[in-house]
Amino acid sequence: MLRCSIMSRGDSSSPNPPGERTSMTVRRDPWFSFSMDALNLALEAQSVIGLRMMKAAWGGAAARDEACLMITEKAKAAMDAQFLFVSSLMAGQGAIAPARAVALLRRRVQANQRRLTRGG
Repeated sequence: MLRCSIMSRGDSSSPNPPGERTSMTVRRDPWFSFSMDALNLALEAQSVIGLRMMKAAWGGAAARDEACLMITEKAKAAMDAQFLFVSSLMAGQGAIAPARAVALLRRRVQANQRRLTRGG
């Protein structure tokens, strides 16, 4: 959350005396935040796809291992995201369930990106 300080104008709409500093909390729009997270997930996933394609182009045992790892990682990420989504719904936090699922997938994609750029 962002915090900013404003000066009271001293009019009848302000509960504070003129010139007194008040604290105002500016909340991020949750839909915009979710949209940006989803966009970043898509961009990061494209990077991982490119890195995996380069690895596959080299061929060999490393490419075969990466293909098997990719399939198991995708299945595990899908199951974990579904579990996280359902558990959020059951806990009465359905409004943030999509954001939690996207955050989980972003962490997984970023881990793959780090591993693939290290040469692993």
